Amino acid sequence: MVVLGKGDASRDKQHTILETIELSDESDDEFNYEELPEDPELLEQDDEEEQLDDINRLLAETKTAADTQETTEEAGLAKVQQRPQVIDDFFRNFLLKYGMKRSLDVFQAEWYEMQQSGKFKDSELTVVPDVYTRNHGFQQEVLLLREELEKARMVAAKAKESWDKFRKERDYHRMHHRRVVQEKNKLIVDLKRLKKHYEQYEPTLTELRHKYEVAMKEKMLMRLERDRYAAKAESLQKQLSQVEAKEENTNSKDLTESDELLRKKKTLREAPWPSEDRTNPYTNSNFEAVRVAEFARTQVFKGHMGAISRVAFHPKIPVVATACDDHTWKMWSMPEGQLVLSGEGHRDWVSGISFHPRGSLVATSSGDATIKIWDVAKEKCKHTLTDHTQPVWACSFHDLGDFVVSCSMDQTVKAFDMTSMRCRQTFRGHVDSVNFVTFQPFSNNVLTASGDKTISLWDLRTGLCVQTFYGHANACNHAMFNLKGDTVASCDADGIVKLWDVRVVSEFLQIDTGRHPANAANFDRSGKVLAIASGDASIKTFNIEDKVFVANLEGHDDSVQDVVFEPISNKFLISASSDATFSLWQ
Repeated sequence: MVVLGKGDASRDKQHTILETIELSDESDDEFNYEELPEDPELLEQDDEEEQLDDINRLLAETKTAADTQETTEEAGLAKVQQRPQVIDDFFRNFLLKYGMKRSLDVFQAEWYEMQQSGKFKDSELTVVPDVYTRNHGFQQEVLLLREELEKARMVAAKAKESWDKFRKERDYHRMHHRRVVQEKNKLIVDLKRLKKHYEQYEPTLTELRHKYEVAMKEKMLMRLERDRYAAKAESLQKQLSQVEAKEENTNSKDLTESDELLRKKKTLREAPWPSEDRTNPYTNSNFEAVRVAEFARTQVFKGHMGAISRVAFHPKIPVVATACDDHTWKMWSMPEGQLVLSGEGHRDWVSGISFHPRGSLVATSSGDATIKIWDVAKEKCKHTLTDHTQPVWACSFHDLGDFVVSCSMDQTVKAFDMTSMRCRQTFRGHVDSVNFVTFQPFSNNVLTASGDKTISLWDLRTGLCVQTFYGHANACNHAMFNLKGDTVASCDADGIVKLWDVRVVSEFLQIDTGRHPANAANFDRSGKVLAIASGDASIKTFNIEDKVFVANLEGHDDSVQDVVFEPISNKFLISASSDATFSLWQ
């Protein structure tokens, strides 16, 4: 048995505890990002100095620990003396250490036998030489120290890897911070420059705003003055006509009484205003919705030399009329597409067309600022209305056939008496071109769509605006009632279609058809399906009742300008396009 002294025990304890080596570096928390050096060479020199400082600190701590251990060994006094190990105990310990039990049994038997027989001399039964014992102890200590050294190497390698990782992260964050600071400074400079640039425009904007306000005031004043002069001229005209009538009466005493009555009848005859107590016969009617999901283009008709701007169905027979930019309008039989009648007489593009409720007359509007009334049976122009001062966009007959309304780029809507062929009412209120006009079914209300982004309802009898619908963000191209007259669909140049409930004067649905303009919208006979003529050369159909998209009818080569459902059977629709064709879908 080996007993160690205090100095040996302290030495073993020192070798079994791993010494903690701190690899210090600059703390990231205390790092001042704003004062980093930007020179890469300085950064490399700092890293090398930090590495040298860490190595020197490690050596100093290791040396201090070794000196402390030696001082402790010299100062400590062994309180327990080590007894020398005899030779037989040495062998026994050796055999036990390596687990040689059978060899140990044989050794002990032979050892005691030889010792009893006196074969060993006393000089031979001495202790194991001290040098050998010390060498064996040193060998054990070397093995233990090698194991500890290997562990220390592993710890040091792991610490070095962690230190390298932290240093790389530190350098990355430094570079990232420097880049962020540079971008921030650049943005600050850009903001200052933009602010200075904007300040230069502020006086100009203020001046332009002031000029615009002055121009609008002058415009309103000029409009009022124009209306006043127009009313004055109209009164003077009436006075002049009365004076002329009196002169004619005094100079034509020889005329017969029958001739005088006939002349008065012709000059004073005017149609009465429609009654206000009429009801819509389709208010409580329910028709089956058209199955547009099954529609396909069955026929394409090309009979014009320019873009077809408007299409209309005859109220009684399967005939379609088209208005075109080639200064003509034509009538076609459906579904064969045979040409029935062609009208020529306008000096500019024909923008709108409408059938008289009895189907005997056709009204057309044109860019030459006129509305022409055509007699279908006689195949000639019956009358030309020239009251507008700028191009006329659309026209529409009243359901009784006594009045026709038209809208123009001169920002007015006019109602013409079909009996006297003169303007009976002028609707003023829009501040931009009026792009479309139509009647509410079986009523005296006129619906208009204007470039001032509004939809308006007017009273035919009084000429006053009944209601205005606001909500569009761009010019309104078209507006149409359903058959029951309680819903309006309006579309604008942004491709937005809005549905309005006339009874509560509110919007209840908005449809976004895309970035192309929505040129026209029309309901089917049931009022449940809406077809939209889009600027992307397609017809988009929606189910209003379910509020879902139904189908996208494609086939035209250019923008679709108008789309109309067949009003009698409700089994097909006609579309007109800028590609100079109109198509039949069923």
